[in-house]
Amino acid sequence: MRPNIDITHTLHGQIKDYAEDEEMELSEAYSELPEQGLETVENPDESHRMD
Repeated sequence: MRPNIDITHTLHGQIKDYAEDEEMELSEAYSELPEQGLETVENPDESHRMD
């Protein structure tokens, strides 16, 4: 189910595809992806920096 936030249909489709690829419920994907994004922002991996 799409959360009650303003996101594009394209982004929703990407999250839906991710959920299907990872064999998880859509609600799990909507919870997991923001957590992963925050971890990346708070703890960036130096090997992936583009200087």
